[in-house]
Amino acid sequence: MKNNFPQPERVLVIVAHPDDPEFGAAGTVALWAAQGAEVTYVIVTDGSKGSAEKEMTREKLVALREQEQQKAADAVGVSRLVFLHQPDGEIENNDHLRELIVRQIRTYRPDVLLTHDPTARIVANQRLNHRDHRTVGDATLDAVFPLARDRLNYPTQEAEGLEPHNVLDIFLIFSEQPNYWVDISSTIEKKIQSLQAHASQIGHMEDLPEAIRQRGRDVAERMSFEFGETFRRVQLAR
Repeated sequence: MKNNFPQPERVLVIVAHPDDPEFGAAGTVALWAAQGAEVTYVIVTDGSKGSAEKEMTREKLVALREQEQQKAADAVGVSRLVFLHQPDGEIENNDHLRELIVRQIRTYRPDVLLTHDPTARIVANQRLNHRDHRTVGDATLDAVFPLARDRLNYPTQEAEGLEPHNVLDIFLIFSEQPNYWVDISSTIEKKIQSLQAHASQIGHMEDLPEAIRQRGRDVAERMSFEFGETFRRVQLAR
């Protein structure tokens, strides 16, 4: 963990799908929760497309994935879980989505905000980053600056009592340009437990624990700890 690892009072995690927080940052989230931070997860899409089972319906899948996400969040000490129920695979970075995200920022007023790196399109020259990840990352960064900060954006929110909020510390997950490593050696088992909640999404569950440990080792290979998570951290000027 870097010496300047933040100790926020409030953390807001805005991601595209159920299971994105777990793969991207569950070890770090568990550290913040253990420090006493209030952590809110906002899941933008309903996750309704993520199944190859012939008998699965969208309605069943949405309910199942919400249950899995709640169990996963509980495993790492998340305080609050919000589902925005936007259609999986169909979202756009438009005014509707930006307003929804600004509302979350102004409601929960994070010291640290975590979301997707929208610049990551091709990952390790082996796979394509999900379009929803890029869309949510773009919309969230647009919401951070300048929309949530400036009071004349979405004035009806101010009329409802939601004051502008300035986010200064941003952690981007699934980035191809990481610049920040976190020691999750003390929380790697919580990360594994949280991922085990997503049974509908993970095949060969028996292989998961060692796969996650190995990924953590790979991240920490050049560091002085055993297991790590990596981020692109953006600290905005006041």
